[in-house]
Amino acid sequence: MNRTRQPQSLLRAAIILMAAGVAACAMPAPVLEVDTIYLNGQIVTMDAEARTVEAVAVRGDEIVGVGSNTEIGLMAGPGTRVVDLEGRAMTPGFYAPHDHFPWAGAIAVTTVNLNSPPMGPVQNIDGLVDALREKAAETPAGDWIQGWGYDDTLIEDQRHPTRHDLDRVSTEHPIYISHTSGHLGVANTMALGMAGIAADTQPPPGGVIRHEADTGEPDGVLEETAAWMVMGIVPPATVEQKLEGFRRAVQIYVEQGVTTTVITGGTAENVVDLQMARREGLLLLRVVTMVSKAAPGFPSPAEAGGFVSGFGDDRLKLGGIKIVQDGSNQGFTGYFTEPYHTPFNGDPEWRGYPARSREDLTAMVKGLHRAGYQIAIHGNGDAAIDDIIHAFREAQRDFPREDARHRIEHCQMVRKDQLDEIAELGITPSFFVGHVFYWGDRHRDIFMGPERAAGISPLKSSIDRGIRFTVHDDTPVTPVDPLQLIWVSVNRLTRSDQVLGPEERVSPLEAMRAMTIDAAWQNFEEDIKGSVEPGKLADLVILSDNPLTVDPLAIREIQVMETIVGGETVYLRGD
Repeated sequence: MNRTRQPQSLLRAAIILMAAGVAACAMPAPVLEVDTIYLNGQIVTMDAEARTVEAVAVRGDEIVGVGSNTEIGLMAGPGTRVVDLEGRAMTPGFYAPHDHFPWAGAIAVTTVNLNSPPMGPVQNIDGLVDALREKAAETPAGDWIQGWGYDDTLIEDQRHPTRHDLDRVSTEHPIYISHTSGHLGVANTMALGMAGIAADTQPPPGGVIRHEADTGEPDGVLEETAAWMVMGIVPPATVEQKLEGFRRAVQIYVEQGVTTTVITGGTAENVVDLQMARREGLLLLRVVTMVSKAAPGFPSPAEAGGFVSGFGDDRLKLGGIKIVQDGSNQGFTGYFTEPYHTPFNGDPEWRGYPARSREDLTAMVKGLHRAGYQIAIHGNGDAAIDDIIHAFREAQRDFPREDARHRIEHCQMVRKDQLDEIAELGITPSFFVGHVFYWGDRHRDIFMGPERAAGISPLKSSIDRGIRFTVHDDTPVTPVDPLQLIWVSVNRLTRSDQVLGPEERVSPLEAMRAMTIDAAWQNFEEDIKGSVEPGKLADLVILSDNPLTVDPLAIREIQVMETIVGGETVYLRGD
């Protein structure tokens, strides 16, 4: 982006001459000089009128003026920096409304990439084994080897790896690899032994230990909470690894125009690490972090510390309390009222399973709701969503509370009648709409069948009911990419270029709302973020093209040219 085509003095002189043509009383002289003005742009404000204007003025970390080149030009003083946008678009900074920052950076530091194309190189189990062997060759015996992102439905073998596959990598290293969903994983024989997992081991509630049909021994695949039996004994990353993970994650996010990330779940240690990264000057973007709650009677870190949703500041603050009520649809652990389209392990009645009973979930929700927390509950299958809606309804009945903005995370296979209840109760979903592209073909052909798959992430049906929502990548499950999310929300194209659920497509403006102003609203930040308006934080993104006016199929080709957080440039694309 050429921002020095015109010397600053000449550009400022042009502004003064342009302004001379208007009445002196058009705008009062500024009391304080503004730091920066951006002119000659397509400023997509995302305000209530959805205006697009030419110019913006920034003082400190705040937007102080929005309007025409003439209006904003009058705010320039002798020391004001003037940026010519040269017709490019500027939008509010994007939210990553549901993800697991800084995991995208952390896994790059500590794990082997086992994703299949286009996210990684693995095409079959032999390739997976080879990738892990490379890591084993440079790892001292006895040290852990970790991998991330394998997908049993994408690799040629069309199955999960087993402990025997991982034993081919090494019998001298404990090995654990995570499924792309994050809801399953596989351990080798050594790791299973270290975790005390044998043929007669009982899984924790909400988890499954898979077994070999002929021997009855564990086959290495661990579902949901059972995976933590191994993950819980993996040594934590070192301080140096954590800081490097933050560096990499921040760079990944700001290159995509993300100025606020919402971390959905975590531990007290994760919050401590975030504060460490902030002290080290690594948090160049803003963070809303949730913490997790697993069961009634076991307080979350926020409850234990006496911190309620909203505690913190505009750089790092506590969001909702995260609860997980089911698993992953593509892992066959999402919880449904009707069986999966393709029988799982030969069981035509398989519907997945909940993480806990409806009664336990309701007890958890009531306690948190009464205490004033925002609550965010993971629900993929419609049976899990039934449980979640019931819990929210019961909590509001017993302890009425205005504007709680409780969330349903992913909310993928929500039914239309459930959307009616969500609208009635004022619940706000965060849809994992990226599934339409990444897994849409397999949802249609394997998991859900054509009819149900067409209704995945029903954005238009939600808008028709007045429901405000966000859309997300669930990074590192899929790469953080707001423009890709807008593209898939508008086009609903799968990997095979087929439209999945055309009636659920939305306009570019509606998709943009889910990444900006409605994301701010969902997190109680609409007064300071989400739109380009005076008084709001100067969190801005400069784009090569305007998402509202380009060919909808070209939206994901738009480039992020510059990312600005609090008036400071944190990413500038090279020419």
